[in-house]
Amino acid sequence: MVAASLSGMDVTGYLARLGLDPEPPSLAALRRLHAAHVERVPYEALETQLGRPTPLEPPASLARILRGRGGYCYHLNGAFSALLHALGYQVTRHLGGVQGSAADAPNVDRNHLALTVTGLPDAPEVAWLVDVGLGDGPHEPLPLREGTYVQGPHTYRLRPSEVAPGGWRFEHDPAGSFTGMDFAPGVAEMADFAEKHAWLSTAPESGFVRVCVVQRRDAEGVDSLRARTLDRHGVKELIESPGEWWAAAGDVFGIPAAQFTAAERERLWRQCVAQHEAHVGGRGSEVVPSA
Repeated sequence: MVAASLSGMDVTGYLARLGLDPEPPSLAALRRLHAAHVERVPYEALETQLGRPTPLEPPASLARILRGRGGYCYHLNGAFSALLHALGYQVTRHLGGVQGSAADAPNVDRNHLALTVTGLPDAPEVAWLVDVGLGDGPHEPLPLREGTYVQGPHTYRLRPSEVAPGGWRFEHDPAGSFTGMDFAPGVAEMADFAEKHAWLSTAPESGFVRVCVVQRRDAEGVDSLRARTLDRHGVKELIESPGEWWAAAGDVFGIPAAQFTAAERERLWRQCVAQHEAHVGGRGSEVVPSA
């Protein structure tokens, strides 16, 4: 379970960021929280692109979210789990592993922090996969029952994990940016992800280091910005200038350009240009990172 370690957490500010009012735990309320989070808080690792590793602790992630920023799974699910706990939900963190492509063997290598919620007053017998840190993943929670689930243009599958006994496997839609995610049944602490977080934030092989990716999800589909390519629900546009790039970051993903210096904005643009050229030149690939 998530420990009550965030005394003084700004629940009001967090809910305001999501555009929601406080309400007692229920399945409908959980769905509203989840949907609002993936719609309003972007999946992004711009700090990593700038060579600034981010803290792992949920209070630091929350502070960044309240400034209009986002993060990747450790930040997003870490902060969201703390919010759910503060609102009275029974939420548990789990060790997870995302596979970026069919060539990657299923595993639980801690490159993902997964969440489950149990004990909802109006659905007490059902456990729910709650994940706002998968980029183009689910728009709403999924019941932990084997089967297929349709949300907007995507069809997902849940089944027992073959690599984490007692755990579960989430299989993404074939059009998704990754293949699947397995998570273990036990309780994980944020410290369990520290070593992997450091690697993902700094290693040249890390997808977060190699490719600038920003994503958000809504009921109808996914918006993504990979290097210079803006994809709005399947309609792609090549960004031609740094002004256009930062306009998209703000207008589509809500990331304030004013939070970055002119030098930082220019650096990010140069990196996106280089990443795009490497991709179209056949020297690399724009793969969404695995966390």
